Amino acid sequence: MIKQAFLSEFQHEAESTRKLLSMIPDSALEYRPQPHLWSVGELASHIAEVYNWYEDTFNSDVFNMDHYKYDKGDISKASNIVEKFEANQKMALNAIEKSDEAQYMNPWSMSAGGNIFFGPMPKIQVIRGFLYNHLYHHRGELISHLRATGNKVPSLYGPNYEESQQIGQ
Repeated sequence: MIKQAFLSEFQHEAESTRKLLSMIPDSALEYRPQPHLWSVGELASHIAEVYNWYEDTFNSDVFNMDHYKYDKGDISKASNIVEKFEANQKMALNAIEKSDEAQYMNPWSMSAGGNIFFGPMPKIQVIRGFLYNHLYHHRGELISHLRATGNKVPSLYGPNYEESQQIGQ
């Protein structure tokens, strides 16, 4: 039952992520609102990369960072980021589908160099926070970055601003 809820939300939100990433113009990729913040390209690549974390989160009790290599990928074109998203999203969906709902309350932690630096906490809490909510947070940042560059953004949870201005006209 919980697994089915995760799958349903995942599929709905992955479509929203796809819509957002597909609207990024190459001309916006290098924009960053402040020097210490990620650029649009870096942020979009990070969003695509989060989907690469699902296997080690859903189907193991320890995410060992010693075996993980962050791959920013080629962020010179928005289409490259969408390709990365598509590949990682398929792997993430597979990870959820093969997960065992009976394991969702297992203690989960993240480690590196033999030290635990995140957790332990119930895996279900990590799935909600570390995967799902983390992704939504970064999508919101990306929408703000794109708005600041004058670009359009998709409607995700009802009409966006432009669409809301047309209602009733």
